[in-house]
Amino acid sequence: MAQWIPKAYKIIKEASVPARMRDGVTLYSDIYRPDAPGRYPVILMRTPYGREATAPNARRFVPYGYVLVTQDTRARFESEGDWYYPLIHEGLDGYDTIEWAAQLPWSDGRVGTYGQSYLCAVQYLTAPTRPPHLRAMFATSAPSDWHECWIYRGAGVLDFGWLLPYCLMMTPDQLRRQNKRHLLESIRSYYPSGSEMNLWDGLKEEHFRHLPIYDWVERLRDSVPYLRDYLDHPEDDAYWHQLNVRRQAHQVSVPIFHLASWYDGFLEGGLNYFTAIRRYGMTEEARTGQRLMVGPWPHLYPYDAPTSQVGELDMGPEALVRVGDIAVRWFNYWLKGINNGVAEEKPVSIFVMGDNEWRYEDEWPLARTRYTPFFLHSGGKANSLNGDGTLSRVAPDREEPTDSFVYDPGDPVPTRGGCLLGPNPTGPCDQRPVEIRQDVLVYTSEPLVDDLEITGPIVAKLFAASSATDTDFTVKLVDVWPNGYAQNIQNGIIRARYRLSKTHPTLLTPGNVYEFTIDLWATSHVVKPGHRLRVEVSSSNFPHYDRNLNTGGPLFRESKFERATQTVFHDAAHPSQIILPLIPR
Repeated sequence: MAQWIPKAYKIIKEASVPARMRDGVTLYSDIYRPDAPGRYPVILMRTPYGREATAPNARRFVPYGYVLVTQDTRARFESEGDWYYPLIHEGLDGYDTIEWAAQLPWSDGRVGTYGQSYLCAVQYLTAPTRPPHLRAMFATSAPSDWHECWIYRGAGVLDFGWLLPYCLMMTPDQLRRQNKRHLLESIRSYYPSGSEMNLWDGLKEEHFRHLPIYDWVERLRDSVPYLRDYLDHPEDDAYWHQLNVRRQAHQVSVPIFHLASWYDGFLEGGLNYFTAIRRYGMTEEARTGQRLMVGPWPHLYPYDAPTSQVGELDMGPEALVRVGDIAVRWFNYWLKGINNGVAEEKPVSIFVMGDNEWRYEDEWPLARTRYTPFFLHSGGKANSLNGDGTLSRVAPDREEPTDSFVYDPGDPVPTRGGCLLGPNPTGPCDQRPVEIRQDVLVYTSEPLVDDLEITGPIVAKLFAASSATDTDFTVKLVDVWPNGYAQNIQNGIIRARYRLSKTHPTLLTPGNVYEFTIDLWATSHVVKPGHRLRVEVSSSNFPHYDRNLNTGGPLFRESKFERATQTVFHDAAHPSQIILPLIPR
């Protein structure tokens, strides 16, 4: 391969350069290129948040001999378009922009893409369209299934702590584009402390509590018209299938570096798209060219100013990662042909929390995983951390008393950690303030003698009954430190009406016992000696997830709610459990 000598190029900026899409819409970009003759590979960033925010990346890439193109996506900021509707245009617009960028006077015809969050989503959606000049992607933190991991969690459970703030964040530019700035004042009247650029700054719990949720469709009709579609499609139907890139993995022919994070609400995307393309990718280069890196961070990790602080915890010096340096190395291999060892590296690198170190693997999930059930037990009083709930590998072999609690939608269990935006902190956060509640069942193991590594996908199987015809059940995995600190590891939720199918709801018969399978996604975490493992069971995690009103009525359109008595079974016939992916140490 070609040898490469880095040069400290100066940067020339070409502003507001038009690119015409296939349907006649013009999107505008800024181009940053080396102040030197010649042609260079292009790195493309497409954003709905204003391309000026991506300008610092010019200092990252241009001095290494790249052209950086930063583009406003359709109907955002300077780019044309009648109406902003997230995601649906990004695949074809991405294709057209890549092919346009390949023909720029300073381009050598090789194009890579880069970006985080929505800037990752546009890459994932473009990948199956296979632009001829696309050579590689570096994609950080986006869903692969936009039903499961953009608006909903499972079916019917609204990821409310993310959705409402995001809609408000996108509102000001939309109203300015339509010459409806006066509507900003009426919207701000709902949350007067929000700034014009980020109305969600002013969100309080009362805004999330407003019922019916569907009122937000009318409140935001002039800026977020797509909210109606989102709420009208709580099931995993054809509306969402068009945006499910995991279903299109067999169409992908490009190497992708997937960067994800254990405390990121979009963790699903990197894990699942990586594994799907590795298995079904169109070409051998695509299948072998996938890379997965999972760190300990929340969604908005500050890549330009690395920090080891994640939520309330410090993850140690190995968490200090400069993602831009990794990206330059990735593109040097795929766009410049530099033999820097990228091809020979293991495809998976994961940050093992607890040990707080990186480890390199051959696959995901790990082939040596031992899926091990841990069973819930109690004497019938597992309510709160002061109850008698226990957790062990021993399966129940007899009758055990049930545990019960009352779920009141008027007093939901509050979220602690995990939200992307909104009024709650992200990442690990001490769970004891919620574990003192009587509507939280707590099951705790004995202190561990040896390291217990949990790396991989986590599933809970809960046997439960409800007095309601529809309700929710939540499960949370917690690491309890010797000093009592309760570190949240992962959580999951299920809406009872979708327990059998994500497309065909079936209400409960009150009092009947059902088995609920709850997906907690995945983690890599070592529970250390002296620590204890804990599982929380409840029926709400608000405002991260919207409240189930327990009526069995139409979702998001009701204002009345009912209390529900929830009963959890853990006897020989109903072995409620959490199945953990244990890795031999």
